[in-house]
Parts: sequence; structure tokens; C-alpha cells
Amino acid sequence: MVTIEKATIKDAQLLSKLGSKTFLQSHGYSASKQDITHYVRSHLNTDKFLSEISDYSNHFWVLYYNKQPIGYYKIVPNASQENISHSYITKLERLYLLEEFQQLKLGLKFFNHAVKETKRLNQNGLWLFTWVENHRAIAFYKKAGFKIVGEYYFKISKTHSNPNHQMLLLFD
Repeated sequence: MVTIEKATIKDAQLLSKLGSKTFLQSHGYSASKQDITHYVRSHLNTDKFLSEISDYSNHFWVLYYNKQPIGYYKIVPNASQENISHSYITKLERLYLLEEFQQLKLGLKFFNHAVKETKRLNQNGLWLFTWVENHRAIAFYKKAGFKIVGEYYFKISKTHSNPNHQMLLLFD
């Protein structure tokens, strides 16, 4: 059974665990072990998630499979960005699914939930950043209709940044 539930403050520790594990699975080899460890400890800890969830402009959702949390996403409505001139555009900041559940093909269902939620918030589209080496994610987003509209360097540490594509999906 698959369910998708809106995250609340009580889910901060759960999000920290999911966030850390999924980040390591998708980006753990994108920088030195020291840089990755520092990033996870400073950006994906429970206190950071508590702060983010407490900001009402952030919307977190958790994907459950047989009552087990296996993924999460975060959207930020009305998130302007220099490469995007459209109004009422939402940033899809994270859409992560544990690697061991990806073969269940739940990513599309989860993504469609994010689109539905974004439309419910009266937004005209979604944009995101994705690491240029994450070929699976890039292919997924292109298949969903996203276009590459720019680039961004995602800061992992003081000395390391990863090149990212900025991608945009406008709704009809």
C-alpha cells in the first residue's frame, strides 16, 4: 500500500534520516567523503529540518510504502530565480526516493503528487536543480517535460561545488 502524507514538525527526525540516506545514495560520490559528511551533518540534521518545516513557505511530503517511509519531497511556491521570468513558479527542491525502492516505479506517482500539489497552490510550473552527473534524474525530468534553462553550482563545502542543470516545467 502506498500513501503520501504532508510532513509536520513531528517528522523532522524522520526527514533527517531519509534526507541523509537518500542524499548519500544519490550524491555520496560527488565530492570527497569529508565534504559529503560535513554537508550531511550541517544541512540534513533534525534541527535544520525543524527550521525548514517551521517556515510555512516550505511544503514537505513523505512517501510511505507498506507504512514504511521511503521518500520525501519539498516544494517552495513562488520561488523566484534569476533564470526564470515566469510568475507563480514553484521550486522543487528535493524529490528523493530510497534506492532500494526505486524498482517499484513509485517515483512517477510521487512526482505527479508534487505536480498536483503545485497546481493546487495556483502555480504555473516547477523548476529545480539537478546534478549534471545524475543521469537517471535528468532523464526522468526530461521525460516529464522539463527543459534545461540554466546552470547552477551547488555548494557542498567551502572548497567544492557540483555543477547542476536548472530545469523548468511550465504547466499548460
